[in-house]
Amino acid sequence: MNFFKQLEIALCSDDVETKKQITTDLLAYCTKNDLDFVIEPKSWERPSYHKKCVIVAPQALPKRNRLDTNEGLGKMVHAITHIEYCAIDLALDAVYRFGFMPREFLIDWLVVAEDEIRHFVMLQDILHELGFAYGDFAVHQGFFEIAKQTENSVIDRMAVVPRYYEANGLDVNPQIVKKLENRRKERVVSKMIEALYVILEEEIDHVKKGDKWFSYSMQQKEGIERDCYFEILKKYNLLEKHRPHINVQARKRAGFSCEEIKILGAKEC
Repeated sequence: MNFFKQLEIALCSDDVETKKQITTDLLAYCTKNDLDFVIEPKSWERPSYHKKCVIVAPQALPKRNRLDTNEGLGKMVHAITHIEYCAIDLALDAVYRFGFMPREFLIDWLVVAEDEIRHFVMLQDILHELGFAYGDFAVHQGFFEIAKQTENSVIDRMAVVPRYYEANGLDVNPQIVKKLENRRKERVVSKMIEALYVILEEEIDHVKKGDKWFSYSMQQKEGIERDCYFEILKKYNLLEKHRPHINVQARKRAGFSCEEIKILGAKEC
């Protein structure tokens, strides 16, 4: 098997079934074989979903404030479905771009990719039940852009993707559930709430993997302390982002220290 060529195919494809099959094959191969990192990773110019979705600036995204209507709910589900699609490519890109890391790193992010594929399929089914499909609403390419910005630094990638963006998802997820509570008796809404609980629990593990490899990467460099996390966030203009809700317990389970959680805005830990 040409391991990294298969990764390129998966990263360029907008077909999730293709991504799923390749991820399954790569995980089986990687579990049994050592890999020689002999490629120079490519830098993609467009995200894999560029033919499937209309890409706009974040401020031009459709409003998602009418969750009492099917269209409003559909827009919200679509936005989360897009996040999960991007998370597939981010996990695969970590394997592709940082293949020089220990084999356990590659296995971890292939497992994450499998989880994200399952999340995407689960949400896509709910989207279909609402009468929509992935690509029916505009999306932004912010996650693709952050992947490009961090493509030359594994420590930055681990800090920014799992320990920032995915960790923020731990904060936001329960707030979305609260907004859906008044429609819980509707079957499709109940399915969405159940999906959000599954995603929350599994994303804790993803952030924890990011924490593990952030710590590992930091230990490989002399003179770097753990608080470099906040210097990295500052470098990417992420440190001053407002966080009205911090999921303290989820973040602690995912590897964040109380000191970090308080710096991020929590009053108690």
